[in-house]
Amino acid sequence: MSSSQSTIPVAKPVLGEEEAEAARRVILSGWVTQGPEVAAFEREFAAFVGAAHACAMSNCTTALHLALKAVGVSAGDEVVTVSHSFIATANAVRYCDAVPVFVDIEDDGYNIDASLIERAITPRTKAILCVHQLGMPCDLRAVVEIGKRHQIPVIEDAACATGSEILWDGRWEKIGKAHGDIACFSFHPRKVVTTGDGGMLTTANPEYDRKFRLWRQHGMSVTDAVRHGSKQVIFEDYDELGYNYRMTDLQAAVGREQLRRLPELVAQRRLLAEQYCERLQTIAGLSLPAEPRWARSNWQSFCVRLPDTVDQRAVMQTLLDQGISTRRGVMNIHLEGAYSGESSYRAATSLMRSVSAQQQTIILPLYAQMTVSDMDRVVEALRAAVAEAAVGAVSAQRAKDVAVA
Repeated sequence: MSSSQSTIPVAKPVLGEEEAEAARRVILSGWVTQGPEVAAFEREFAAFVGAAHACAMSNCTTALHLALKAVGVSAGDEVVTVSHSFIATANAVRYCDAVPVFVDIEDDGYNIDASLIERAITPRTKAILCVHQLGMPCDLRAVVEIGKRHQIPVIEDAACATGSEILWDGRWEKIGKAHGDIACFSFHPRKVVTTGDGGMLTTANPEYDRKFRLWRQHGMSVTDAVRHGSKQVIFEDYDELGYNYRMTDLQAAVGREQLRRLPELVAQRRLLAEQYCERLQTIAGLSLPAEPRWARSNWQSFCVRLPDTVDQRAVMQTLLDQGISTRRGVMNIHLEGAYSGESSYRAATSLMRSVSAQQQTIILPLYAQMTVSDMDRVVEALRAAVAEAAVGAVSAQRAKDVAVA
């Protein structure tokens, strides 16, 4: 990398004076834990996605845990989902002492193959946990119809999908309405909206929402804010097991400012994705992501598939040597050590497409502040890296053929 060239990160949050001032306001208020800012963030997020209820959480993993618990997932139950996701998707299932049942992803994308779900359903199936991977909506209508047909709740792992949309009954609607029973979001710094860390649950079911609010605060019958503001002495009760899964007012204040930025951020990311597709289509053998006609991605990540003969790690290292950060394609949970035990998961179908995607895809830099010159630098570096790796692969194969002969 030239000393004059700056490093291009794979992601960069958009945080400015508005977020700093919001945090300052909360700090000076004297109330920094879950309180009025969290309540306001919940109302604003619910309005943005069109949900009846939104409940803020400490992160998306805790949101997934409570979503599964709310629909009744417990010890010995099964949850149909994908291995091709961040490990938190399956971990939340195991927090309930249940078993994740993995099916493969679609042939032309990175989301669950809905046509494989029904063969994974057994009498022990208590939920379907679909993922809107990398911000791209999955075939949610097909998943929801399967859930209704079998009377199985559908939970959306929408960690990456804040601001993404789906065409539903002729209207463009935000992911998180929720179209399934519950949707779970992440506000990690790699996401389009960030609160440092944090999460959100959305649902149309008031009973689920009541449970979320009880469980996230130790099962406490009266919240801190209500008790603090009361003119009478209140003694709270703890009638069932709860957790410390709360979001703070500091996080929520930042989140409110991020939510105001969201339409502009999504518009910019969609423009960048379009420009990437225009520039990258000239790289031979490179497969580009594409939106189904019924989906609008927030393009939380831009993932490309390398030619089959090209070594993923070699390409990534060449780019890193030039100051360009990338990430390996989405992981496969069943390949991790934590899932090596016989009872830790069940594979209901072949997972070959999932494994191939992990081995042959890379995530390129994409963030709202990205410039045209940044993108040109990434594209040209990738073009050269793919060509170099392809030549190396041919040479290695020839050497192998000679040795065999």
